[in-house]
Amino acid sequence: MLFFYPSLITLIAILSAAAGVWLTSFHGLSRRLVPFGGGVLLGVALFWVLPEMADYFTWQGAILWLAGGFLVLAAIDRFVYPVCPACSHSHQHDHCATRLHGFATPLLAAAALHSALDGWSAAAGETAGFSMALIGGIAVHKIPEGLALGVIARASLGTRASALAWCALAQMATIAGTGFESVLAPHLSAQGLHALLALAGGSFLYLGGHAVHGELRRNGNLTLVPALTGVAGSSVLRLFLR
Repeated sequence: MLFFYPSLITLIAILSAAAGVWLTSFHGLSRRLVPFGGGVLLGVALFWVLPEMADYFTWQGAILWLAGGFLVLAAIDRFVYPVCPACSHSHQHDHCATRLHGFATPLLAAAALHSALDGWSAAAGETAGFSMALIGGIAVHKIPEGLALGVIARASLGTRASALAWCALAQMATIAGTGFESVLAPHLSAQGLHALLALAGGSFLYLGGHAVHGELRRNGNLTLVPALTGVAGSSVLRLFLR
């Protein structure tokens, strides 16, 4: 039974990512979906990851850890290797081959880390006999997260097939995280695991903000409604699953 719930969570995440990829095929929606996906990433970081970290680190500590993840990715983007080499720091992706060129690697890496830690948490919760609310919360937050991942992966990769394949691979890390929990739990501290999840949440903040900012430069105030809808959708789900 150890892998049953993580496998179910992974399936939910992959189906949600597939829905995000599929929705981008509707050209009338595509202009709105990228800022919506960015808004969802912001909402997942602010309304799912941050409160969970606050339960462990306190609010001040959680904010500092998420800010650290944001600043690490921002520093890499500015001083090591830009998220989008073609547009550098202008965020103007108009001349890129894909709408969010360069986003795939940092986004999928952060999503894989986040998924692995979700799998770890689900396995730890099941082993410790935690309530189904924990596993249910992990499963439900995979819906907006997977949707945003699918939308932004499709906007940063050349084909729908490649976007779906990479999203599925990133979400499969949930099952890997379950296996790691059974082997490595005695050797890793809870503080270290929460710190990694907080850093991943900070990277979601950076990538979500980067996506919304780029679309603001491209489409102006038309971007605000879908972006705020994405943030609000994540917050509403969190409100009902506290």
